Parts: sequence; C-alpha cells; structure tokens
Amino acid sequence: MILLDRVTKMYPGDNEPALNNVSIHIEPNEFVFLVGKSGAGKSTLMKMITKEEIPDSGKIIIGGIDLDYVKKRHIPHYRRRIGVVFQDFKLLPMRTVYENVAFALEIAGMSNKEIRRTVPKVLELVGLADKGNKFPDQLSGGEQQRVSIARSVARQPKILIADEPTGNLDKLTRSEIIDLLQKINDFGTTVLVTTHDENIVNHLQKRVITLKDGRIISDQKRHGVYRLETAGPARSNPTYPSSAAKRIKSL
Repeated sequence: MILLDRVTKMYPGDNEPALNNVSIHIEPNEFVFLVGKSGAGKSTLMKMITKEEIPDSGKIIIGGIDLDYVKKRHIPHYRRRIGVVFQDFKLLPMRTVYENVAFALEIAGMSNKEIRRTVPKVLELVGLADKGNKFPDQLSGGEQQRVSIARSVARQPKILIADEPTGNLDKLTRSEIIDLLQKINDFGTTVLVTTHDENIVNHLQKRVITLKDGRIISDQKRHGVYRLETAGPARSNPTYPSSAAKRIKSL
C-alpha cells in the first residue's frame, strides 16, 4: 500500500539529508504511528507520499502507483486518492460543516445527487450529524478536527494521512480523535499518523516507526511504544515481499 525504497532527500543549503536512505513498507489496512523529534524527517516523509516533494533518489509506490510516473498535471488527481488531516484543520471559514465536506466532493467531480447522499453519512460517522448547518467558528477544536476528518474520508480513500491531528486539542478530545481514526481504520483504510503524543501511541500499541536525523532507527511492527531512541540495532533497509515491488502502475 505504501512503499518507500531507499529514499533520500536533501534540501538546498542543508548539511545533512532530511531523509537518508529510508525504506518502509506499510501493508493495506495497517495503522502506523510515525514518531521522532522535530526535524527528524516526519514532515518530509509525508510530503513525499503526497508528492509535494520529490526524492533525490529511491523509489516511492503508493497504492500501486509508481510516483516516478505521475506527471505534474496528474498530481491533483493522484492526491484525491489520499485523505489528509492537518493539525490546523484548514476548514473554509465561510462555509458550513455540510458545505466544507460537500466542497471536497465537488472538486472530486461527484454529482450533486451523490453529494447529498454521501455528506450526511460521513457526518454521522464522525459524530456531527446535528452540526451540518454550523460554521467552523461555532465549533470546538475537536469538532473542527472531526469536520476535517469527514472531508478527508468522504471520498473513501484507501490511505489516510494525519499530520499531528491532535496537536491543538485537550487530552480528552485527543483521545476521541484517535478513537475516530481507529474506527476509520477498522473500516479498511490504511492510516498513517505523525504525533508527539506519547500517551496515545502507548495506549493503542500499534506499529510505531521512529525517525531520527532522517533515518529509521526503530520499526516496532506490533505492540509498539513511543520512544525517540532505538533500543537495539535498526534495520535501515527492511526486506519486502516480492509482490510489493511488482505492484507498479502509472496514471
């Protein structure tokens, strides 16, 4: 589902690469936490997946699509296959909750009939069935994040990326948002979350990948816990099933 093979990225003016020979294979329907200190390379890795940045070397395959073959004009179409949730919500302030979700579907080319059928279902999924006519500034932070999640999953993406989705929320609301992401994962969506929240990571005990100075220093496949240093030798280049490397398509 998500495959990075020996990916390296160096930004102009930097002395060290933001990502240094990083290899990751995330299977369909996995729930994965990506942790590390600021500057470890988490944001760069996310930008590689959404094709906001291009690696200097290495291969990236997302959902069977080899990103080397995604032409510039096809990038918006490619990104519609991936749901993205941000720390700062990025809602349209002059549109209602319903309209924020509907707008994402309009951009994706969904018909008005499909939108009218889909939006109420998605708002019910995220617990906002009664908030459709509210504007973002009438909602709590947790409710705004739920709208952001609703907008991201309305197109039923196979992959959902959440970049510090609980960073601006209180402890109780953080737990509720993570529970919602777990619910979405239970429906079959692959979920990748970056976070600094040790409590959430340790509570869920999912797969935990730790980055440091652009390298993977730990990949706890099961029952992972939050840690910023490796507890043993790290595998910088994990082996992949041969089928994963073959699932290459182009738009």
